[in-house]
Amino acid sequence: MTRTSEPHPVTGQPVGAPVDATPAQHPAPVTLAGRYGRIERLAQRHDAALWNAVKGHDHIWTYMSYGPLADSAAFCEWLAGRVKLDDPYSYAIVDRSGQAVGIATLMEIRPAMRVIEVGNILYSPALQRTPLATEAQYLLARYAFETLGYRRYEWKCNVLNDPSRRAALRYGFVYEGTFRQHMISKSRSRDSAYYSMLDSEWPARKVAFERWLAPENFDAQGRQRVSLSELNAVR
Repeated sequence: MTRTSEPHPVTGQPVGAPVDATPAQHPAPVTLAGRYGRIERLAQRHDAALWNAVKGHDHIWTYMSYGPLADSAAFCEWLAGRVKLDDPYSYAIVDRSGQAVGIATLMEIRPAMRVIEVGNILYSPALQRTPLATEAQYLLARYAFETLGYRRYEWKCNVLNDPSRRAALRYGFVYEGTFRQHMISKSRSRDSAYYSMLDSEWPARKVAFERWLAPENFDAQGRQRVSLSELNAVR
């Protein structure tokens, strides 16, 4: 079991275990290559492919703080604003054909505390329920823990967003609680469900991700043999 406290050397009061306080790194414009696609820094060149992937699918914007966008021009303008931001730091999810089919960001970036969140996840229908959809989460988590040096990886969502809540648990995040009236989003009250994954938990989650993503986990029709939820239930 991870040591969570020890006595203060002078007062004897319980205090947290010592940790490496070296700040984590800020996300960078890297390319993270996988078996089913890749992650790369979001750029204006992705606008046409992304718009084609998301247009007409207003339901994917329901729990976002923005969108849906009215047309291609509005989408391109919105994307231009996202590209300029350092937090959230946006990445395009690109399939094997080279088409951008989604966006995910690393955000709420606190290098001194070594805490970062994955959020603002926009998955087009072409990306949803595909191996790449899961691989993208694996690639970002691996990058955050193993390259950037974060010790806490967060996932937050609207408590009413059942698909996001199920996804967090499937990926191996731990539910921590609900922040009531946490936000006002699109003039509506939002309670936020909080989830996290710790660096001490990452090795087991990594094994589960890699076992699920392995080609032998899929039959000839592309159906999974063992679910990621099952793999993450094995401790």
